[in-house]
Amino acid sequence: MSGLKDEEEDTSSVSSRLSLKSDWSKDRPPDFSNEPGPSDTKQRAESPVPSCLSLKSDWSKDFPLNFRNEPGPSDTKGKRKSGVPVEEQLSSCALCQDVLKDPVSTSCGHWFCRQCITSYWEQRPPSGDPSCPQCGKRSRTRAGLQTASQTRTVRADSGLQEVLDEHRLSLRRRCERVTEGTDQSETLLNSIFTELYITQGQSEEVNTQHEVRQLEAASKKKPLHDTPIKCQDIFKASPDQQTPIRAVLTNGVAGVGKTFSVQKFTLDWAEGLGNQDVSLVIPLSFRELNLIKGEQYSLLRLLHVFHPTLQKVTAEQLAVCKVLLIFDGLDESRLSLDFRNNEVVSDVSQQSSVNVLLTNLIRGKLLPSALVWITSRPAAANQIPPECVHRVTEVRGFTDAQKEEYFRRRSSDEDLSSRIISHIKSSRSLHIMCLIPVFCWITAAVLDHMLTTDQRGELPQTLTDMYSHFLLVQTKRKKQKYEEGHETSPQQLTEADREVLLKLGRLAFEHLEKGDIMFYQEDLQRCGLEVNEALVHSGVCTQIFKRESVIFQKTVYCFVHLSVQEFLAAVYMLHCYTNRDTAVLKDFLQGDYNNSRDQDYPSLPVFLKGAVQKSLRSKNGHLDLFVRFLYGLSLESNQSLLGGLLGRTDNRLETIQRAISNLKEMSSGYISPDRSINIFHCLTEMKDLSVHQEITEFLKSENRSEKELSEIHCSALANMLQMSEEVLDELDLDKYNTSWEGRLRLLPAVRNCRKAKLTLYGVSETECEVVASALKSDPSHLRDLELSQSPLQDSGVELLISGLKSPNCRLEALRSVH
Repeated sequence: MSGLKDEEEDTSSVSSRLSLKSDWSKDRPPDFSNEPGPSDTKQRAESPVPSCLSLKSDWSKDFPLNFRNEPGPSDTKGKRKSGVPVEEQLSSCALCQDVLKDPVSTSCGHWFCRQCITSYWEQRPPSGDPSCPQCGKRSRTRAGLQTASQTRTVRADSGLQEVLDEHRLSLRRRCERVTEGTDQSETLLNSIFTELYITQGQSEEVNTQHEVRQLEAASKKKPLHDTPIKCQDIFKASPDQQTPIRAVLTNGVAGVGKTFSVQKFTLDWAEGLGNQDVSLVIPLSFRELNLIKGEQYSLLRLLHVFHPTLQKVTAEQLAVCKVLLIFDGLDESRLSLDFRNNEVVSDVSQQSSVNVLLTNLIRGKLLPSALVWITSRPAAANQIPPECVHRVTEVRGFTDAQKEEYFRRRSSDEDLSSRIISHIKSSRSLHIMCLIPVFCWITAAVLDHMLTTDQRGELPQTLTDMYSHFLLVQTKRKKQKYEEGHETSPQQLTEADREVLLKLGRLAFEHLEKGDIMFYQEDLQRCGLEVNEALVHSGVCTQIFKRESVIFQKTVYCFVHLSVQEFLAAVYMLHCYTNRDTAVLKDFLQGDYNNSRDQDYPSLPVFLKGAVQKSLRSKNGHLDLFVRFLYGLSLESNQSLLGGLLGRTDNRLETIQRAISNLKEMSSGYISPDRSINIFHCLTEMKDLSVHQEITEFLKSENRSEKELSEIHCSALANMLQMSEEVLDELDLDKYNTSWEGRLRLLPAVRNCRKAKLTLYGVSETECEVVASALKSDPSHLRDLELSQSPLQDSGVELLISGLKSPNCRLEALRSVH
């Protein structure tokens, strides 16, 4: 990655920091996925929509309007008399007397240039509501400004403005306070928010790699190639953009801050600090919409149900408002979005299924004037047709500078934060994962505990180490909170701990197989979990929001982060193995279990091999990190750490060496080269660095052609070349002394080279997919491509053509050879 200083300069326009200024927040994560939940009983009963505002707080009473991002003239000129008709006032500004530029009015009806009025208000005292310079009347809301079309609407229906004001206040109350991580205490969003690094555009290919692999790829991207954008500006067209931006799709891996950004965007709008040309912001989450997926609604009724403050808004009023609809968490959707076959709905009062309403809104058939913002994890983003999206953005998470600032700000002990930062930098896998703010919290929680207590032992080096310690730290804190602080050794889990954690593990595993990350009360009950158990163990399973309204009566749960779900799923599976739960193992391994040479029960190496083979067959890699955790948990060090939770495997030295040898000797055949790289990562979790060291020596040697490379060597080399900050001048597969399968495993390195000679003597669809992704990458480095002249399947040809047509493609020469 680029140096911290350079990166800090490159990202200054979009970088801020996550400030954890209060001591109580030290051990809680910034929750980037929480939809705030109500804290007031009466509010909960009246609204199906969660709010985490404490209505008892009077902090917000005197919050001043702040338009610091909109500079304007510093002088104020003569004033006009009030009572002048709108048509006349629109001809000149009441402050500067010039022709109106970007005309806006206060709620009392006087007109100004936006720059003039905002500059005027900036000169006012920092307390109290902004007042109109024409008549001195204070604005009823912090927003205070309306466009001409909004004012005409209000003049036609004076009751609408009152409804809009109430809605702003409701959103402000819901968004101004957030729950950090697993604790139910609240903190001001503005006190901890960092404007995460967001870029315009992304690679065109559908990224089917596990999100940890996507993080690894993102970690080496240099800001030089990015087009950064502030969250507040996502609907502002660039100077070279001819058409206005109606629909925006924002991508980002789990836990990177998409929902948090939505909440900050909404809060700023509600406080009058951004996007004031929009008269109505309506946030909706897919996890909420899932609860009514089988019911019939009109758009108008849908808005009334989820936002009771809008119940008085009519279809006619909705049509004249400039509306922004935010659909957060497409990856959590259990709706069937069919953009081709769904019926057309164009009337906001027409009833239909929720998925039909959504497809018509996104297509622009229903409420065509509305802006639409959708957030999603990358794997689910392709559900939205490209022609429906006018801008794509990507939330990247923390830059290197922001990682350091996060750790320094959460601790007043400078020496402690420096030790944590130093340790994170020493482990590439941990450093990459810290792109995700939630993982920064997980890391800080573990290292804070280990470095400030008498606990002895090596600091976590692998992801499995980190999550094993995290489980213990959270369990210990649960004891201190709910069991009156009685101390137990970190290595001692009670029987009750084990029982609940294994039930959570079963929940994690069964839903990981299905691809679900959101759980409902019935899901917990099927795994034998009582709600109170999950809440007591809130350090592991956090309640995202709770519904107690009479409309839904549903509670939704999820893990702090997807990786925690994957870790607990691995804990559960290894427990099933050590306890000889043949039914679960047979169902998981299927043919790999039946092909076992062990007469009665598979040995540990055979079991692990079956698990990794199953993960390799997954097209989207959804089991990749789960399998890495399985291998890490097989080590005696982690089994001792977790006490009786896992049971005991045969972890004699020869058994572990057999498992490592199986990985090194594993043939991937026609498995995707990208999938095969995970075999190398499994070795890392077992703390076997021999392959990495051998490839490092290979790259330093002068006689590379003489060194024979095994398949696992090729996977390691492909990973290192692909992740290198230096772009390879040429990738010639014939120059490597390896098998045909080894050459296939080298193929992912094509994404980071300028010239590639790929003589594979038969290129399948899988290989074409890798080459096409290299052509679609952002940025794409490939300029010269030479392919073996061998028959290609039609699907392979289509993949290559799609890569060549990509706007990111920079290929200058394409040749085929015999």
